[in-house]
Amino acid sequence: MQKIGDKLKIFSLGGLNEIGKNMTVLEYGDDIIVIDCGLAFPEDEMLGIDLVIPDVSYLVKNQDKIRGLILTHAHDDHVGALPYVLKQLKNIPIYGTKLTLGIVGIKLEENDIKKYPMLMPVKAGDIIKLGCFSIELIKTNHSIPDAVSLSIETPVGIVFMTGDFKIDYTPIDGGVIDLHRIAEIGKKGVLVMLADSTNVERPGYTMSEKRVGETFFDIFGKAKRRILVATFASNIHRIQQIINAASSFDKKVAICGRSIENVVKVALDLGYLTIPDNLLIDIDDIKNLPDNRVVIITTGSQGEPMSALSRIATSEHKKVEIYPGDLVIISASPIPGNEKNINRLINQLFKQGAEVIYETLADVHVSGHACQEELKLIHTLVRPKYFVPVHGEHKHLILHAKIAEELGMSPSNIFIIDNGVVLEFNQDSARVSGRVTAGNVLVDGLGIGDVGNIVLRDRKHLAQDGLLVVVVTISKEYGQIVAGPDIISRGFVYVRESEDLMEECKSVIRNALNDCIKEKETDWATLKTIIKDTAKNYLYEKTKRKPMILPVIMEI
Repeated sequence: MQKIGDKLKIFSLGGLNEIGKNMTVLEYGDDIIVIDCGLAFPEDEMLGIDLVIPDVSYLVKNQDKIRGLILTHAHDDHVGALPYVLKQLKNIPIYGTKLTLGIVGIKLEENDIKKYPMLMPVKAGDIIKLGCFSIELIKTNHSIPDAVSLSIETPVGIVFMTGDFKIDYTPIDGGVIDLHRIAEIGKKGVLVMLADSTNVERPGYTMSEKRVGETFFDIFGKAKRRILVATFASNIHRIQQIINAASSFDKKVAICGRSIENVVKVALDLGYLTIPDNLLIDIDDIKNLPDNRVVIITTGSQGEPMSALSRIATSEHKKVEIYPGDLVIISASPIPGNEKNINRLINQLFKQGAEVIYETLADVHVSGHACQEELKLIHTLVRPKYFVPVHGEHKHLILHAKIAEELGMSPSNIFIIDNGVVLEFNQDSARVSGRVTAGNVLVDGLGIGDVGNIVLRDRKHLAQDGLLVVVVTISKEYGQIVAGPDIISRGFVYVRESEDLMEECKSVIRNALNDCIKEKETDWATLKTIIKDTAKNYLYEKTKRKPMILPVIMEI
């Protein structure tokens, strides 16, 4: 229930000062709506971590206020955290377009959340009423069909969220971004706009997806051997263009990779992909065709170690291997942080004798995000009173703020904030009013959140300097060392080649323990501290390294 004087609160649990993990919350009185629920991929120092998802502890505490979760599109950085978050937030209605919910359904089933009862299909042009919020979905363009922007009417004014978008006048599916409706909303008056900043560094306009189709047509017509195309599993427009080019040159198409197989099945069932009869073949049947009639669509455009293309490149795939002369097209640009993996993959493919075409060599990829001139157009149409740049690292947010200033917005009306920072609005003012809990929850295998900073610190320590286990057996009756110390080394030195170092270390530890025992200090905590400190100091003096030291004391 709303009270007089309630203010609109807007904050992000992910997606600010980072790429991915997008999640935004609007709260007014007793009503909360959530926009998107994405994941991010781990940074290099997050050793062993599979995924990073937002910390939703604030939402868990306020679950009774949540009226719904709205999804703007089906990319992992906007929906990938759902299988994990829905284990904490029960029975929340989830609204999304048909394709978005189709892909979400696959993700939930893969994580044993079967037939989630609260998936609510909507389409561009629909209006959703959730508590005091009225949310209109607006057709936009992105690198996946069925993406939408959101115009959210609140008691204090309109909030416009672009979602991930670009302006494509010749999209593959024919559905042009609804600039007319966006302009109408701008004329009504928009309180605040939250806009995608991913491509703000790039001048001009983003190329149309059709440009990639023209490049494929040219490449496929000249290819003399097999063609392998790696792209994002969710890039249905790109898959459609590969299929169109293959069909034009009488080539057959095989799908390789579980995620892309699942997406193609959903897209076909829902009518987002058009594939001529008999064009698709099973991956097992590629050996029955001449090489110049085979096209393989696969995953692995980011060089992920376990992806299909990475396994093909290292001859570890059971059904596909690279033959000299094969043409591999990597139809994607690197997600920040993946550059090393992609370069390693390209080098491995060249070593196998393949010809490799990637973004810097030909127009085999276009972005799904707006460049500077497109951002300027949206700002000019929406004309918000306040502006919050989102979806980007800090440099992206700063550059996007500068664009808004160039277009005449006062710097005092622009908010560059971090995850968890709460913005509070009424009709006439906006201010930072506090913080909520926000951060990274790390997913490692089946564990969600059970690996934190301390565990990561230990993993880093182990990776850098290794581990020493020091085992000592002490007589309970006489308080004397009966056996040991024995030393087990993992990742520090190879014991057989460092016998003198290990023997000296054992001697130093033994002498320190004997001195301690003489002083009648025989409690385990004291003895373990003596072992750790003595071994650490000695080994650092001799090697300038600090392995993790685990003392093990046994009493007999």
